[in-house]
Amino acid sequence: MILVELRKLFRRPRTWVTIGMLNLLPLIVAILLVVTHLAPRPGQGPLFLSTVLTNGTLFPLAALAIVLPLFLPIAVAVVAADSVAGEAQTGTLRYLLARPAGRTRLLVAKLVAVLVFVLVTVVIVALVGYVIGTTMFDTQPLTGPGSIGGTSVSGTSLTPQDLVERTLLAVGYIVVSMFGVAAFALCFSTFTESPLGATLGALAVLVASSLLFTLDAASPIAPYLPTRYWLAFVDFFRDPILWRDILRGLALQGVYVGVLLAVSWANFTTKDVTS
Repeated sequence: MILVELRKLFRRPRTWVTIGMLNLLPLIVAILLVVTHLAPRPGQGPLFLSTVLTNGTLFPLAALAIVLPLFLPIAVAVVAADSVAGEAQTGTLRYLLARPAGRTRLLVAKLVAVLVFVLVTVVIVALVGYVIGTTMFDTQPLTGPGSIGGTSVSGTSLTPQDLVERTLLAVGYIVVSMFGVAAFALCFSTFTESPLGATLGALAVLVASSLLFTLDAASPIAPYLPTRYWLAFVDFFRDPILWRDILRGLALQGVYVGVLLAVSWANFTTKDVTS
């Protein structure tokens, strides 16, 4: 059943159109940087973008930082919200449940398909970013004094092996963060027959989280907001790596994913399916 769901997802043209659109914005940004040679000042704009003119190997991280706040969560939410609600809307859900596989197995298959989509999408953005960065910008080893505005986030030099390892860790961390988005959308998807409603519900939570994080009055709950530690992947590029926010982010997403999937399972296995 998992293979069926994977084939169904990745044979849809809209899946690849979505992935293509995600890579379009970093490409446009790269073209503008090449034409104008005007990168943002250190500390301004997406992370790592101020350094890509001198080191294109950092562009995969800049590309992920460009799509992470808005476009990547939207893509994940749309796919996850459609997983159950889309079947209900088209009237195929009850036929799927008529099979002897059972509701739990179907929900697991839907979940795995969504998680594979998240992984594939983030990896493709990083790979396309690497191709863009190494073909359009200079590539040099990471050296120099460290801040986001310099050529390195750390205060020491990073070897090419260090860069590859830390980039893979950052990609993995972003994947986990997007698992949280998928869990919200999948949970809403089990409560409604409208994929749009489930998508908007998940995005409303994320937008509210981002807005609350900027308010001083919401500081007591800020550490528990789902978007709080999304950008903590930058700490992989400090020397030594600052693990505090990274571990907090992983733990927070783990709690959200666990609770939301439990709610999804409890609702999906007990609800009346009429469509």
